[in-house]
Order: sequence, then C-alpha cells, then structure tokens
Amino acid sequence: MRASHRTHFTFPLLLALPLSLGAQVIDLTIGDAGIAIGDKPRVNGVRINFRDRHLERVNGANITVWSPYEPATGVVNGLAIGLPVTGASSMTGLSAAVLGVGARTSIEGIGIGGLGIGGGGALRGIMLGGIGVGSGGGITGLSVGGIGVGSGGSIRGIQAGLIGVGSAGDLTGISIGGIGVGGGGTVRGLTIGGIGVGGGASISGIGIGGIGVGSAGDATGLMIGGVGVGSGGMVKGLAIAGAGVGAPRIDGIAIGGFGVGGVDIHAIVLTAGYFKIDKDGRFDGGALGSVNDVRGTQHGLTIGLFNYAHELHGVQIGLVNVSDNGGRRRVLPLLGVR
Repeated sequence: MRASHRTHFTFPLLLALPLSLGAQVIDLTIGDAGIAIGDKPRVNGVRINFRDRHLERVNGANITVWSPYEPATGVVNGLAIGLPVTGASSMTGLSAAVLGVGARTSIEGIGIGGLGIGGGGALRGIMLGGIGVGSGGGITGLSVGGIGVGSGGSIRGIQAGLIGVGSAGDLTGISIGGIGVGGGGTVRGLTIGGIGVGGGASISGIGIGGIGVGSAGDATGLMIGGVGVGSGGMVKGLAIAGAGVGAPRIDGIAIGGFGVGGVDIHAIVLTAGYFKIDKDGRFDGGALGSVNDVRGTQHGLTIGLFNYAHELHGVQIGLVNVSDNGGRRRVLPLLGVR
C-alpha cells in the first residue's frame, strides 16, 4: 500500500522533469520577478544562463558563462556578469567579465573586461579593458585599454592605451598613448603620444609627441615634437621641435633645433640651423638662425651668420647680408637695412 502510494506521487514529477529540461529554464519568478535559471526572456531580479539566445530584458542581474548567440538581443539594466564572458544588445549599469564584455549597440555605466570591452555602437562611462576598449560608434567618459582604445566614431573624455588611442572621428579631452594618439577628425585637448600625435583635420590644445606632432589641417596651441612639428595648414601658438617645425603658415613662436620653414610666417623664429621662407612667401617678425633664407618678402629682423632676402623691408644682422630688392642686389657685412 505504501509502495503504491509512493509510485502514484512520484509519477507526475518524473513527467514534469523532462519538460523542465527541454525548456532549459528553472523559473522561480512570480510575474517575471525573482530568480530564473536558463534562457528566460524577461526577468526582474536575477537571471542565470549559460548562453543567451532569447534575452529580451533583465532589470537586476544577468549572469552568463558565454557570449550570446548572434545577433545579440535584449537589454540589461543593472548588473551584467560574465563567467567568463557576457553580452547583450545593450547594457546599462555595471558590466564585468573575467574575459570580455560585448554589446551589439551600447554600453553605459561601468564596463570591466579582463581582456577587453567592445560595442558596435556607443560606450559611455568608465570602460576598463585588459587588452583594449573598442567601439564602432563613439566613446564618452574614461577609457583605459592595456593595449589601446579605439573607436569608429568620436572619442570624448579621458582615454589611455599602452600602445595607442585612435579615433576615426573627433578626439576630445585627455588622450595618452604609449606609442601614439590619432584622430581622423579634430583632435582637441591634451594629447600625448610616446612616438607621435596626429590629427586628420586639425589639432588644438597641447600636443606632445616623442618623435612628432602632425596635422593635415591646422595645429593650434602648444605643440612639442621630439623630432618635428608639422602641419598641412597653419601652426599657431608655440611650436617646439628637436629637429624642425614646418607648415605653409606659422603664427606665434617656432623653435626648431635644426630648422624652421614655411611659406607665410608671422612669428618669432629660433633655430640653431636653417630658416627658410619659400618663393613668393612672406616673413613678418624676428628670426635667429645660422642661415636665414627668405626667398620671398621680409618685413622684420633676421639675425644669423648669413642672411638673404629676395625682397627686404627690414633689418639683417650678420656676417653676410644679401638682399635683391627689385633685382638690385646688395651685399653688406654686419648690417643690411632696406
């Protein structure tokens, strides 16, 4: 009698067990609130799953073992924990994983990945990646990558990478790269690159490059290059380079160990070597160099061992001073005035 009763009681449980395993969900929620183990789409509370396929929304904590099936779906608000990997379409709050954190669209809040953090869209907040932090959209906030930080969009805030920081768009804030820092658009703020700093459109602020600082457009502010500072547009402010400073136009102060050159220079120029103004260019200001070669028009003062001006409207001080105003060459020792 007892055996029969026990068999009658356990038979429904045996029938229910395969159904639970097939669904791969142990649902301890009431109205989606509580704890669920498995791929339950919506949970307000704690959700634990090996790998997400049907995730829609978790408000609370989502704990996974592996990255979601592609394309990643769902939204996690709160905690996204990966043992060792986690991901979703978007995550807001604290996202952390032993290996990596990934989002198809965006991550907002704090992201920590033992290897890295990546988002197909925007990353906003504090992002720390053992190897790197990357975004297909943009990055805003504090980003630190053991190797680098990169974005297909713009980067704004404080970012540092052992190798480098790079952005296909604008780069704004404080950027430090062990090898280099570069932006495909405008670079603004404090940028420090162990080898170099580069801007696709322009650089403004403070740029420091172990070898050099360069911009396809203007470079404005304080620019320091171990070897050189160069610009495809204008260098404006204070430019200092161990070897040379060069740009079509220079305004401000230019200091080059071996040389300074340009087309139109309105600046104070200091160099131990060669100062040159290209043909049909103009120089306004004062220059101190071993050789001052103004192949255009000089308005101001040059001091050197040898001074030349195609058209002189100022003063030359040096051992030999040559000017060719109107095709009438004048060669004078010590002082040339026209």
